[in-house]
Amino acid sequence: MRFELRIDIDAPPQKVWELCADPVGIGRLIGTDMTVEPRTPGQEPGLDGRYRVLIKMGAALAGGDVIIVNFTPAREFAWHAFTGVDHRFRLRLRPAQGGRTSVTLRFSYDAPGLLGSVSDLAAYPRLRGMFTRALEAAKKELEEGALSHPPTPSIPMRVVRELGNIVVLAKAGVVQPIRPDRLLRIAWAARTWGLSLGTSVATGAVLHPDTPMIIDERGPFSYADADRRTDVIARALLDNGLTEGDIIGVLTRNHRGFIDAVVSAAKIGSDVVLLNTGFSSPQVGEVCLREGVSAIIFDAEFDALLSDCPQNIVRIIADAHAKAGVASLDAFASSNSGRRAPVPGRAGRVTILTSGTTGTPRGANRGAIGASGVVTLEAPAALLDRIPLRAGMRIGLAAPMFHAWGIANLALGLSLGATLVTLKFFDEEAWLAEIERSQCEALIAIPVMLQRILELPADVRRKYDTSTLRVVAVSGSVIPGDLATRWMDAFGDNLYNLYGSTEAANATIATPEDLRASPSTAGRPTRGTTVKLLDDDGLEVPQGEVGRIFVGNAQLFEGYTGGGDKERRGGCSPRVTLADLMKLDVWWWSGVMTT
Repeated sequence: MRFELRIDIDAPPQKVWELCADPVGIGRLIGTDMTVEPRTPGQEPGLDGRYRVLIKMGAALAGGDVIIVNFTPAREFAWHAFTGVDHRFRLRLRPAQGGRTSVTLRFSYDAPGLLGSVSDLAAYPRLRGMFTRALEAAKKELEEGALSHPPTPSIPMRVVRELGNIVVLAKAGVVQPIRPDRLLRIAWAARTWGLSLGTSVATGAVLHPDTPMIIDERGPFSYADADRRTDVIARALLDNGLTEGDIIGVLTRNHRGFIDAVVSAAKIGSDVVLLNTGFSSPQVGEVCLREGVSAIIFDAEFDALLSDCPQNIVRIIADAHAKAGVASLDAFASSNSGRRAPVPGRAGRVTILTSGTTGTPRGANRGAIGASGVVTLEAPAALLDRIPLRAGMRIGLAAPMFHAWGIANLALGLSLGATLVTLKFFDEEAWLAEIERSQCEALIAIPVMLQRILELPADVRRKYDTSTLRVVAVSGSVIPGDLATRWMDAFGDNLYNLYGSTEAANATIATPEDLRASPSTAGRPTRGTTVKLLDDDGLEVPQGEVGRIFVGNAQLFEGYTGGGDKERRGGCSPRVTLADLMKLDVWWWSGVMTT
């Protein structure tokens, strides 16, 4: 079990160091779930310091003796276990904008044997939640001067919520009976690559190996083939100098190369930054420099956009066939050395760039962990509870995969064992032809794409059989005018409209019934989401008044990669009308947060 947490604290590194760079101090922040005792009474923290660390796991205590192996003031602090269950803890501090400190916590815990692997998975939510709450307590103490352990939902309430999420996923076919041998293979993949697309593809290779994962211009490509191919590419990435913790930029259109890139990066524990294909050369260069990109995987058509990138960045072509001497995913896939990439020491993360509507696009880290630090199924359940996507569907993914809406549906489609149908370029008539040819049951798009399809002459639209479409889901911008009504009159009542942001994920979803009643509505809050309208003093505005929209859910936005966060407010309930929601076009995330 391995995980990484990050938080920004409004205090200089030295102050954070004084509070956190001590096993006893970490134990104090965690509370009663961790006991820390110096092996030598009264010893000060420092290199080679030894402590007894015990973690409460239900009614039992686990842990052992640890030794401090790194003690670099105001920068790095780490301990390793040398007796008991093997575990490693590392805290890294870095200066951030505005005198803040970016804090990164890494933890690994490895029980031996197959049963140990299963117990690791069971312990993962508790341990991650424990350290998440410790970081939040440190932030509160340093910023507000009071130590507070953030409350988490009671265990019975969490269980009830997750059972509800499981019911939703079971109806969609995500949760289903699995043979024990397959379950163990999936558990091993999750233990190896964490909550990543690497695990999603490996799971698909176990459950439905021969099902096409994607159909693109190069034809169908199965889950098993994708898993094998990304294993080889991951090894080649390591052989070309990349390793866990490196950051890989991905600048591609929608095709298998995008999936190759993000999955292979996950399999070596690297992070990914998704670059907008509409960026100019200076924008690409600025993002690569700011995010510390070590390599960039790109479509050949974007070669000229890399002119402003640092010269030492490794360049890998995503869509061209292998050529001698040219670094490409195809060349990497054909260079099988017979060796797999070793198990990474961390799970890779995906950074999505914001739209930049309020300034330069910024990197937003996202995860699958609840706001309380607990692993939750809320994100997929929130979508599947309102949008009837089902296991094994053929899903046309027209929305750009680099966008939050596109990558969310890529991840959801892989968890459904769906076949994803893509085209590199959006052409309205070509998509109608592809829907007919591939028998697509769902289409994931942005509103302007539907508008362009509707602008085709009626006799052109009638040439193609789109009767298989049961779901057309859009997001990314406000639905203009009577677009919803016109679409449903032409293609049936299959339209779903999601409203959210890169930081917030989903806030509301409108169903076909909602859109028939009010064609521009943003819909109702999704499962597990709270929406409030607040004034400048943080108070709820009266019904019908205009205010700032705050959204709270468990679909974690972990802060911007360059430091900084959104305004967050706590304690709210979904008591906002559709009329209120329709007055504003800007949306917010939280625990609760504003944009």
